Amino acid sequence: MSFSDSDSSSHGGASEYKGFRQISRDRLLNEMLGSTRTGDSKSTWKVLIMDKVTVKVMSHSCKMADITDQGVSLVEDLFRRRQPLPSMDAIYFIQPSKENVVMFLSDMSGREPLYKKAFVFFSSPIPKEFVNHIKSDTSVLPRIGALREMNLEYFPIDNQAFVTDHERALEELFGDVDNLRKFDACLNTMATRISTVFASLKELPFVRYRAAKTPDDSTAAAFRDLVPTKLASAVWNCILKYKTSIPNFPQTETCELLILDRSVDQIAPVIHEWTYDAMCHDLLDMDGNKYAYEASERLYEKMSNFVSKNKAAQIQQSGRDGSEISTRDLQKMVQALPQYAEQVEKISLHVEIAGKVNRVIREMGLRELGQLEQDLVFGDAGAKDVINFLRTKQDATPENKLRLLMIYASVYPEKFEGDKASKLLQVATEFQFLDF
Repeated sequence: MSFSDSDSSSHGGASEYKGFRQISRDRLLNEMLGSTRTGDSKSTWKVLIMDKVTVKVMSHSCKMADITDQGVSLVEDLFRRRQPLPSMDAIYFIQPSKENVVMFLSDMSGREPLYKKAFVFFSSPIPKEFVNHIKSDTSVLPRIGALREMNLEYFPIDNQAFVTDHERALEELFGDVDNLRKFDACLNTMATRISTVFASLKELPFVRYRAAKTPDDSTAAAFRDLVPTKLASAVWNCILKYKTSIPNFPQTETCELLILDRSVDQIAPVIHEWTYDAMCHDLLDMDGNKYAYEASERLYEKMSNFVSKNKAAQIQQSGRDGSEISTRDLQKMVQALPQYAEQVEKISLHVEIAGKVNRVIREMGLRELGQLEQDLVFGDAGAKDVINFLRTKQDATPENKLRLLMIYASVYPEKFEGDKASKLLQVATEFQFLDF
């Protein structure tokens, strides 16, 4: 999902564009951490305590240096044993779960609390019974400096996209329809996290969704078909509560949210994409959005354009030629050096990545496969082309052969009805592609 700073924004007028990551960062650093630097707590160092979900929320938007700049000297895990620091204040950024509330109360109750004062921020709306539970502990109440709902529980992966971090969503929403507990838990958590995006944007969306073919959920297929409807309803119910709980939240719709499931585009997850970002995730061994590599030699021959614009690079080259470096040149070089080093590192990284991607494409023969995939999608290839590829490209990986068949099945589903698919499956079995 992405958004823009259009005139329909609830803030009115043309405001400065901010992406998901920047909005999250601003709210976490200023609205949450910055708000604790008041009164007696203005100049004191604090402890930041998070759970396994909120630490992910924080790490997707902020660096440790950002947190330190806001007066945090120590970051702790809520469920790990922690050293008592009775002279320091603590900031709790946690989910509103029963376990988290109990752990918070155990930290701050009694005669010897772990911390002097607690500023508590919940990542999503907290049930009233948990608030009443906190208020019922009279030893804790005087030690609470703040008790607020941040409504920030999504994970921005860049400025224009976010995820709800449900790796098993496909299984839990479309798998075993008899396991309603997992289904409801996944759907409700997903709805809560999506709604916190709009809490951060202060936007009230029209929620639109792909309607089910039938409202009857008596069969497994019909039940799965209702997922967009159920998710849309859950998101809308969450967002409606913001109209009364969040100050200055819009009272009328300001944007649109479109909810679809993968059935509207079954090919996208399996076809080989040819954009840089997609190829990195598909062909390289990446950890989320991170790619680890060993630095190669400096790639000066790739930097002619950069060298012509950077004083440090120019002086370094002139120094290699044996010419003397003046004091003034040396001063300019020192001033330009940080930018030079950063640019060299970035260029080296992307040249390394691009080179590896090209090697993988060449070694796996993906150019021919990719062309066949595109031809299938646009109706320029059929069963004969697929069979010919499976017979002549026996060195293709089983995964790539399977992806090709999945694309063919999505484009021509009628070819897989009854025994029409037997010829393709026979070819696949013949070359030890599938084991039946």
